Amino acid sequence: MKRDGTVSLMRAMNKKSAWVALALLAATAFGAVSARAAERITLANGYNLICDHRAPAGVPLGSRVRLYMDSAGKNFIEVAPAQIASSEFVKLPTPAQPQKAPEKAEANLTPAELHQLLSDAGQAHDLNADLLASVVREESAGHPHAVSRAGAQGLMQLMPGTAAKLGVSDAFAPGQNIRGGTAYLDSLLKRYHENLALALAAYNAGPAAVDRWHGIPPYRETRLYVARVIHEFNRRVAARRAHALTQVASK
Repeated sequence: MKRDGTVSLMRAMNKKSAWVALALLAATAFGAVSARAAERITLANGYNLICDHRAPAGVPLGSRVRLYMDSAGKNFIEVAPAQIASSEFVKLPTPAQPQKAPEKAEANLTPAELHQLLSDAGQAHDLNADLLASVVREESAGHPHAVSRAGAQGLMQLMPGTAAKLGVSDAFAPGQNIRGGTAYLDSLLKRYHENLALALAAYNAGPAAVDRWHGIPPYRETRLYVARVIHEFNRRVAARRAHALTQVASK
């Protein structure tokens, strides 16, 4: 039986305020070449995007802006011009050595593919895919190349040291990241005897903080993080149940 761990909350919490930087893998975007300029764009929602170049898009032309993640123009996202708060040119360092390309480029990872990765990982660890999707949404907003100010990487925001311990060689590869993040969350749930709130707090602030405070640490960010993930999980579970009831009623 799947571990749902549903916890009701009185109300939804505010949207995450921490900045998340979407960084290119230098090897795949630029190769082993000298340092070059890229554009760092800050969006109105607080996200930083490192992009190779941009171009007008949409109908009429210019109603959207296409931000390209690589010089070849294969990976991109589109935003409204009003969503761009500021921009500046930055120098990207030359990689010490080439790195392998991610399993799936961000722009090509469809919702269906993401759901499949989450479902496969959830099945392997007996975890609800909606719970994993809620963590991914809070951690990275679904961006495989997300990098936090602390250095956490990928969809489930694995710190490099944690990723290494989990056998994740490329944290920007969606499949590897999700498998590693799911295994880590599973270990935390077992450590805290299936207490979802404590497991999520440890995922955010680290097990040492949870153990030190004998519960959810009194950190505003961590408390909001736990509340938001559980709220989103409950929302997804409720929506799925409502959809199932609708399907049964229509037969």
